[in-house]
Formats: sequence, structure tokens, C-alpha cells
Amino acid sequence: MIKVTVPATSANVGAGFDALGLALSLHNTVTLEESDRIDIQSSDGSLIPTGTSNLVYRSARAVFDQLGQPLPGICIRQENPIPMARGLGSSSACIVAGILGANALLGSPLTPRQMLTLATSIEGHPDNVAPAMLGGFVTSVYDEGQVYSARKAINEELAFAAFIPNFKLLTEKARAALPKTVERADAVYNLSRAALATAAFCDGDYELLKVATKDALHQQYRLPLIPGLNDDEGHLENFARTIKALGRVQAVELLPYHRLGKNKYALLGRAYALESLGPMSKEDLARRAAFVAERLGGTKVLF
Repeated sequence: MIKVTVPATSANVGAGFDALGLALSLHNTVTLEESDRIDIQSSDGSLIPTGTSNLVYRSARAVFDQLGQPLPGICIRQENPIPMARGLGSSSACIVAGILGANALLGSPLTPRQMLTLATSIEGHPDNVAPAMLGGFVTSVYDEGQVYSARKAINEELAFAAFIPNFKLLTEKARAALPKTVERADAVYNLSRAALATAAFCDGDYELLKVATKDALHQQYRLPLIPGLNDDEGHLENFARTIKALGRVQAVELLPYHRLGKNKYALLGRAYALESLGPMSKEDLARRAAFVAERLGGTKVLF
């Protein structure tokens, strides 16, 4: 029997979209054992697929297939403290566990780079699977079918806090919200900060992370996917304060999210990432408008 422990990860660190990631101190534990049948169960009551669609199984199967070895069956037990679809690399943890476990079952014929390349081919990008497999802070590049990574141990003086929302956001939906192309200025903005973030971790100059963790490639496009992110009272308070500071503003109009552009996505052949997000109700919009109006005094608030 093989036992594998894989950490949660945080990817897209700062400006390092699809490139920078780090391992956290929350772990999944998976045991694998060859069997004459497929036997997959959760040992902590978490809901997981128990058939061939299980991601640990699929990843283990990929190792056997790559090496030309038969896999008549396998016994897998999963303990999953890493919450699913919460941005902590739960899928990558399953992929890495399956690959490491299967490779160990076969006598460890694959090198770390081969395993990391296989994991990236399954996940589609290396920023989660690399730190899940290597630990620490990792910079990765996927080039011509090979993954190249550089690892830096994380200083113990650093502590990370994970804010886990009470809703799920699948990676495929988050990626679908991104534009196909970006402005050169945004690309340069992120390139410079991704390089600075890497240097900050290597030199231990963590004050630089205040600047290096700013992003222009993905965060702004994903904001609508997060319910309540920019329409709570704190944001409305700051909005009203900004408008009031401008002076001589006669009226402002609150424009909530709507679905009027949904059909355009279909015409362009693109998936509509906000399919599950409904528009704000008139009652909720009126309540927010009254909140802003109260703070603006004589300025009209339209909605």
C-alpha cells in the first residue's frame, strides 16, 4: 500500500498568472493499493466520484498508460480536508496524489519532471500542480510539452490565511471569464510584477509583495463571479465618499450586473461564464441606492 500526502496550493500568486504558486499547510491524504477491481472510497465522508471519473484514479491510470502497464483494478482511499472548488488546488492535489501513488506502485520509473509534465498535461497549467508536487514557492514554465520549474523554500516567518467562501467557483468557469487577448500595457504590468514577486521570495524582501501581488490580467474579469464582492456596504460607503469628494456631482446612476450581453457570447461561440449568476432584484438595488443617497445628501441616485 502506498500513502501520499499532498498540500493545498495557492496559484496565480500576485501577477504570476498560470506561473507562480505556493504550497500551504493543509493536506489531503490518499492511499493506493493494487487490486483486482476498482474500489474508491472517501475515508472522511466527503463526496467524491467512486468510479472511473474519479480524478485520483484517472491520474493514476495516466501513469500506467504512459508506461504501457495494465491496470486491472486499484483500491483508493481519500481523506480530503482541502475544500473543493474554493481556490485551494483540490483538483491538483488529486492529480498529484494519483501520479505519485501510481509511480510508487510501479517502482518509481518516472522522474520528477516527467511526473510534473504529466500532471500539467492533465490540469492544463502548472501553477497549482508544481507546488503541490514540489512544495514551497514555485515558478513554472510549460514549454513544448515540458515543464520547467524553480523552487524556493518558504521562510517560516511567513503565515498565510485562506479566506474560504461559502460558494463554489469551478476553475473552468473562472477561466471562461477571461478575455482571449490582453493589452500590451497590461502584459508588461504583470510581467514586471511577476518577476518582482519571484525576486521578493528569493531575497526575503517581503515588503515588495505589496506591489508585486497586483494584477491586471485576471482579477478584474473574475470579480462578477464573486457574489457580493463589490456591492456590500463597505464598498458603497467608499463609492459615496469618492463621489462626494468630486463636488458638484448632480446625479449618479447605479448599474447592476445584467444579462443583456449573453446572446453575444453564443454568436461568438464562447461559453457564458456567468450562466449561474442572476441579476440583482429591484428591491436589493433600491436598498443600495437609498444607502448611497443617504450619504450623498442632495445628489440624486438613479437606478
